[in-house]
Amino acid sequence: MEHAHPLLEPLLAGQTRALARAISWMENGHPDARHLMAQVWPHLGRARVLGLTGAPGSGKSTLTDQLARTLRAEGRKVGILAVDPTSPFSGGAILGDRIRMGRIAADPGIFIRSMATRGALGGLARATQDAIDLLDAAGFDDVLVETVGVGQDEVDVVSCVHTCCVVLVPGMGDEIQAIKAGIMEVADLFVVNKADRDGADKVEQEIEAMKALGSSKAWDPPALRTVAAQGEGVRELLAKVREHQDWLTAHGGLQAKARERARLRFGSLLAEEAARRARARAGEDRVRDLVDAIAAQRMDPYAAVEAVLGY
Repeated sequence: MEHAHPLLEPLLAGQTRALARAISWMENGHPDARHLMAQVWPHLGRARVLGLTGAPGSGKSTLTDQLARTLRAEGRKVGILAVDPTSPFSGGAILGDRIRMGRIAADPGIFIRSMATRGALGGLARATQDAIDLLDAAGFDDVLVETVGVGQDEVDVVSCVHTCCVVLVPGMGDEIQAIKAGIMEVADLFVVNKADRDGADKVEQEIEAMKALGSSKAWDPPALRTVAAQGEGVRELLAKVREHQDWLTAHGGLQAKARERARLRFGSLLAEEAARRARARAGEDRVRDLVDAIAAQRMDPYAAVEAVLGY
């Protein structure tokens, strides 16, 4: 048997420093990251993963904070991954969620990690999926994934979580436009947050109207109301999340989710590794020359890619 990585034992024991270091390795492409993940792989499959996505200002961070508090009151360990926008210039992230969740950050049973999307389609970087697995291996009962926002590319979140909550809020313009942006296919639950505002009824009506247009999903995603800032409706939301996860277990949905996630991860890793090897084989000078040729319109980008791949 291959020698166990020295970080494996403290990680499986749930040591915070080991977990933080392992996630950093995955984010930064550390040479030992692949070896560590191979040894972590047999220890997965215990954590339940809940995704929260919605437009900026919908209260996702506050809702995540309240869900974590409720789960901790039940004695469960909670991991939180807050996926922030990446600056296209520096590659860094805003990382504001840690500030908004500062009240729970000191709880030893809660681990919070802000992660940058790093330009990944769907708003979820490969490292975020690795982080979900590391939290699972470290013994966390629940993993909450708060994503950067909503849009056509954001639907990849559904492949990484067991239950996906789409958070909407009254009074932010044409709410139904958000629903049209591919979210009907993503949502397992709709959450009308800040429901003490005027317009909550309208949001619910629009959700039901869109659902009436037809959906191929066997699970009918309900709409629930919360006022996360006051903790209202959080327990009811958590009960409905568990109802959905029980439904998945009874109808083979967990296996289907695992297969879809495996397909997404395999495809993204394959593309990433193929691109890395192609660039290494061509050399940075050749790649730079091809970029210059595209910019000068001496070569189209498709021909440049074929040149790198050796077609």
